[in-house]
Amino acid sequence: MTTANADMLNQIKSGQGFIAALDQSGGSTPKALKGYGIDEDAFSNDEEMFGLIHAMRSRIVTSPCFNGEKVIGAILFERTMDGDAGGKPVPALLWERGVVPFLKVDKGLEAEENGVQLMKANPDLDTLCERAVAKGVFGTKMRSVVNLANAAGIKAIVEQQFAEAKRIAAHGLVPIIEPEVNIKSAERDAADRLLLQETLAALEAWDGAPVMLKLSLPTEAGLFQPLVDHPKVLRVVALSGGFARPEACAELAKNPGIIASFSRALLEDLRHQMDDAEFDKSLGGAIDEIHAASVA
Repeated sequence: MTTANADMLNQIKSGQGFIAALDQSGGSTPKALKGYGIDEDAFSNDEEMFGLIHAMRSRIVTSPCFNGEKVIGAILFERTMDGDAGGKPVPALLWERGVVPFLKVDKGLEAEENGVQLMKANPDLDTLCERAVAKGVFGTKMRSVVNLANAAGIKAIVEQQFAEAKRIAAHGLVPIIEPEVNIKSAERDAADRLLLQETLAALEAWDGAPVMLKLSLPTEAGLFQPLVDHPKVLRVVALSGGFARPEACAELAKNPGIIASFSRALLEDLRHQMDDAEFDKSLGGAIDEIHAASVA
């Protein structure tokens, strides 16, 4: 393990903070830009759209408050990993600030089957992992979705996630496994319990370096404590999953040992029209609030 990787491992394992999710992909980018105050008529093709979202992310990661004191990691979209901010490659800039870079590697979701949406096939995963390692990235993230408490579906999701995690770990990267339970599901509590059971079984069989888990906050506070305490789990992080920031933070604080990995709840008050002082103040306030809930 390189010195940088050992230092990154220590920051993720012991750092008192949270992981920012800056990984909106093509499908969710227009919505993210709209939230930021940029309507769809401001761009006429994908290149222009990705240029605008990169400018937004650059503004975030170069803000004085975005540093490893409270933000211990950041999940990047592939184009963000390949881009520059503040005159430097984004992963290098982040790590200079003490923020550990991760990369979103999944290619989106399949149609729902057995109450879940598996990840689409990802034949180029190994090539992407090689590129990530060369850029100084520490780990990856991949998302699938649980809509119903279907035992066969949830088993399939966990098996797929851990199979892909094995491919990722072979490159020396730390995989974040994200089987998101839809917080709007009428079967959310039962789905949480099935997911816990399947994840514990998969961890039992896991023979690699510790992995990370990114989960929806459980209906029953503290339900995922066995995962937080598991020796094969480096860190458990939570997505906001559609909760607004105050509610996401309140739910997070009920689950000791789990830290935030919020996207929308982190960015919801930021606007393109703000001057730098307003922008930094708004982002700093959001970081303080999410940090407090993560270390509560």
